[in-house]
Amino acid sequence: MAGRKSPWGGSANGEPGSGEPGSEEQGESAGSGAGSGDEGEGPAPESAPPPRGNGPRNPWLPPSSPEARRGQTLEDLFKRRGGGGGGGNGPGFRLPQRPGGGSWAPIAVGAVALIWLGATMVHRVSPQEKGVVTTFGAYSHTIDSGVSFTLPWPIQAVSVEDVTSIRRDSIPEGDGERLMLTGDQNLVDLTYLVRWNIKDLKLYTFQLAEPGATVKEVAEAAMRQSIAEVTLNDAMGSGRASIESNVRERMQRILDAYRSGVKIQGVEIKKTDPPAKVVDAFKEVLAAQQDAQSDINRAEAYAQQITQRAQGEATSFDKVYAEYKLAPEVTRRRMYYETMERVLSKTDKVIIETSGVMPYLPLPAMKQTPLPEPSATSGERR
Repeated sequence: MAGRKSPWGGSANGEPGSGEPGSEEQGESAGSGAGSGDEGEGPAPESAPPPRGNGPRNPWLPPSSPEARRGQTLEDLFKRRGGGGGGGNGPGFRLPQRPGGGSWAPIAVGAVALIWLGATMVHRVSPQEKGVVTTFGAYSHTIDSGVSFTLPWPIQAVSVEDVTSIRRDSIPEGDGERLMLTGDQNLVDLTYLVRWNIKDLKLYTFQLAEPGATVKEVAEAAMRQSIAEVTLNDAMGSGRASIESNVRERMQRILDAYRSGVKIQGVEIKKTDPPAKVVDAFKEVLAAQQDAQSDINRAEAYAQQITQRAQGEATSFDKVYAEYKLAPEVTRRRMYYETMERVLSKTDKVIIETSGVMPYLPLPAMKQTPLPEPSATSGERR
């Protein structure tokens, strides 16, 4: 029991390891005692070379290893795993070499450096794009379409944006409801489209934190202001064109004041509906308004006919009065004859002349009027 050693360098019963003074002597005496007492065992093994250092022995290395009593380094690990000429427990590993015996590492590093320089120094910009060049984050200049060269990253960086294509923002997005108050205190559900593009890439990149979100917010503010100036009928009817024009002008003024570098190409109202909760009542109101407008149109047409007839009669009277002033007696007699002719032509007439002349009998009227049939009582009386 006294001769058994711990793999950590000490004895099994907790005695100090061989690193402490006197540990080697105790190990030898224990070994000799064990050898004399056990006759069946072979001769004692040869003593191992003295270990390097005074620290505990590494349990993962053989006792005869020179590194048994010092810490294992990364170099030792590679040597044991096969590095350094193929020795150790595995096959050897080394980087491939050029035919002349040199290393490929400088060539690989140079190739990577060339690729990095080409990717960060050469920039190809499409015809519809422009690029902003920054030096250590500060604005340097703007590059147009084509191939351009800059200093490598991180000294200079290039941000490319499409400045020609028209961008479209639909407000609100999806099927959401956007209620706005009109000038006559009514609510309208409005959906519209804003078209815009970039006119100054430097201002667009550096002046606003989120240019796209700013355009949407400005569009909503301008639309609400324009809707508040018109009535519900104008917003849903003939006033939509003027509303779109006013919104575009207001948006451009606000964005120019912000120095946003954005140009508004147009605003298009896609839908103007009443709120979903009052759609049925609103349809009834519209139907009543249409009926009222139809009645008004018919009344105006009748009034126009009466007015035109009265104007015609007044014109005719003016002409007769002009003739009357030239010849009053003749005009008076002619008017009398014309009036009597117009009146008598519409009535039944009996004309009786002087005595001794047979009176006029209305024979045509008598032919048209059937004679009454004689009754039976009258025949009996006869």
